[in-house]
Amino acid sequence: MITTARQAVHVFHGVALLAAVALGFATTFAAQAADQPPNDMPPDTLQQRIAACTACHGTHGEGTPDTGFFPRLAGKPAGYLARQMQDFKQGLRKYPPMEYTVRYLSAQYMQEIAQYFAAQQVPYSPSPVPRVSHEAMKRGQALVTQGDAALKVPACSACHGSELTGVQPDIPGLVGLPYDYVSSQLGSWRTRTRATVAPDCMAQIAGRLTESDITAVSAYLATRQLPADMHAQPAGSVNPPLHCGVLGGKESGA
Repeated sequence: MITTARQAVHVFHGVALLAAVALGFATTFAAQAADQPPNDMPPDTLQQRIAACTACHGTHGEGTPDTGFFPRLAGKPAGYLARQMQDFKQGLRKYPPMEYTVRYLSAQYMQEIAQYFAAQQVPYSPSPVPRVSHEAMKRGQALVTQGDAALKVPACSACHGSELTGVQPDIPGLVGLPYDYVSSQLGSWRTRTRATVAPDCMAQIAGRLTESDITAVSAYLATRQLPADMHAQPAGSVNPPLHCGVLGGKESGA
């Protein structure tokens, strides 16, 4: 269950991490300056330029499934990854280290980074899940696969694909994500520390869920068996039931 306190701890950890990374970079550069000629510059490769990304998200964007703190980037649709960087840059999504990292990146550069991580194929690793009741797991399964008409909450699979692996080019996969990450992001939408271009359909959905619903959904997704093919479904293969700004704001049928 996500709480404001948990979000505060995440922000504190993020600020501390940013300071540590900055200090580490400064120390490394100072040492290199003492040992290398003044004109000896690092190689101008994409891997070198995305070092700030891989320092937290892993060399291939595998994330940290053992804690769920840094999400997986590998294999997610490039349009989705680019949109998240834009949202951080525009202040719609809040997390100080990411806001600082993307502040001066151009849209073209963010797209290049997104395409790199979207092309990475690395295995998924299991993540810890808190003990939840059988009833909670059934509730999570129902919300993910059927939704809740009384709450006006569509099934997660209605947008994220029948296997919950996402849909090209803008809808991320949900299956295989750590419990803590899914829970914290749903909580962030409820508290408006995560947002995207209007109309923000995920904010609408998260606002209709109870805290116990968020726990149930997060636990079910984190324990669902991975499909044989983890690639995102082709563009146009789902007909989302909500009016979503990230999908161009076009109304679609239920």
